[in-house]
Amino acid sequence: MWLPAEVITTAPPQVLVSVSKRSFKRAVDRNNLKRFMREAYRLNKHRLTEADGGHPIGLLAIIYTGKEKKPFALVEKKLISGLERLLTEPFVAPATKDRKKRP
Repeated sequence: MWLPAEVITTAPPQVLVSVSKRSFKRAVDRNNLKRFMREAYRLNKHRLTEADGGHPIGLLAIIYTGKEKKPFALVEKKLISGLERLLTEPFVAPATKDRKKRP
């Protein structure tokens, strides 16, 4: 999930990392998964910051939706594929509303 930046940029976006309490009751499990996701992002954020022409991402949410813990290698692989999809997906700027002022 992501929100666009005001302009195309090469700066890294702000990142939110989340793991559902419903799926993982123990805090230690949630914290380990969040640590995996933060580390995978840290190792691969260069894919966004070094993209040709910059990227349109201002805010990025990384949400773990699985029901069981996965190894770091798989978490990193999925994060890389998500970042690549973000960069190859065509960006459509939100439409601006032209509102006429009423007298």
